[in-house]
Order: sequence, then C-alpha cells, then structure tokens
Amino acid sequence: MRLLIKQRVFSWTDTYDIYDESGKAKYFVKAELLSLGHRLHVYDTFGQEIGLIKEKIMTFLPAFEVEINGETVGRIQKKFTLLRPRYEVNFQGWTVEGDMLGWNYNVYSGEECILHISKQLLQWGDTYVLEFLNPQDEWMGLLLVLAIDAANCSDTN
Repeated sequence: MRLLIKQRVFSWTDTYDIYDESGKAKYFVKAELLSLGHRLHVYDTFGQEIGLIKEKIMTFLPAFEVEINGETVGRIQKKFTLLRPRYEVNFQGWTVEGDMLGWNYNVYSGEECILHISKQLLQWGDTYVLEFLNPQDEWMGLLLVLAIDAANCSDTN
C-alpha cells in the first residue's frame, strides 16, 4: 500500500496534501503560522484533526512530539551524527534509519521493515512516497514521517 505526500509550494506555512495509490486525496497537513515552535496539524478529508506534531523548544537538536486527541503518543529526537541521519524514536516501539542524504528511510518494528519512505527528486515541492507493508500502520506511519520531515527542516546539525 502506498501514500504520496506532496508539499504545496505557494503557501505561507508548511502545507501538504496526502494521496492514496489511486491519486485520491486522503489527508492534508497545515502548519500554524504564528506559534512558538513548529506545529503541524494533520486532518482527514472531512476536516477532522487526526494528529498534531509539535516541536519541543529549548532542545539542542530538533525534537518533536506526536499527539492524538491531546495525548502524547510518541517523540522523535534527531541524534548528532556526521554521515547518516539518525533519530531516537519513542514511537510504537519502532526504529528509523535513513541514508546519507536523508532522502530515504526505513521504519522497523523489531527486525521487520514495515515502512519505506523515499523522496522523489525533480518535483515541484517536496514529494515523498510511503510504502507500507501493512495498511493498519498507515495513520501512525504518516505521523512519524511528518515528524521526521519536520526534524530535518529544523536541522541544526
């Protein structure tokens, strides 16, 4: 199963549209314009908020918490590394590994790769393809990928 995340280029804030394999809109993401730290709201096609990714301020490296219905369900913290982007992930028991340029990631549950994320090059705006092994991981996997993207965009490393 696949999802496609496309960043809207002409927007005052980070705004993304998420499509399913057939090209049908499934979710959208909108950042708050004026907030202390980066905050991304994730909505379904009916306009109901399904999650919030918010930056933890006053940290040396980017750190983001994922909230659902006001409860923190996970945290992503970028680790200091020289070659490959690495993250300390406290989220569903998953681990994340990426390539040197930070454009391709694998998400693991134990030893099993449950999600592969790749960035499409030469696109108008950031475009990511999410390939899920199991459709039930879609929603939480989407929130994780958005938090990782936010950590990369807030890169102080």
